[in-house]
Amino acid sequence: VQLVESGGGMVQPGGSLRLSCAASGFTFSTYDMSWVRQAPGKGPEWVSTLKAGGGSTDYADSVKGRFTISRDNAKNTLYLQMNSLKPEDTALYYCARVYWWAYDYWGQGTQVTVSS
Repeated sequence: VQLVESGGGMVQPGGSLRLSCAASGFTFSTYDMSWVRQAPGKGPEWVSTLKAGGGSTDYADSVKGRFTISRDNAKNTLYLQMNSLKPEDTALYYCARVYWWAYDYWGQGTQVTVSS
């Protein structure tokens, strides 16, 4: 199993970024997938989850209305569209495969920095 995130970078407050997570080594379409972030000096924070069927989504209150999770099962890729970014969104963003009530595989993360 391999998860590889990309798309991070530095952006000004109010800006947008689109993160991608390329999955391989498993049947991507059959797993729920999540984005999790970790800010400097803080513990991991769940951001969003998208069910295997691609329909049901859930978001942390801190990102609801600004972030959109999606997936392309034909490309084995998970996305996170982030709009109206705030400095408090600065973190290392990971995609993770959901297994029961936990995560069994994580990517290496992609850094998002929101600063003027």
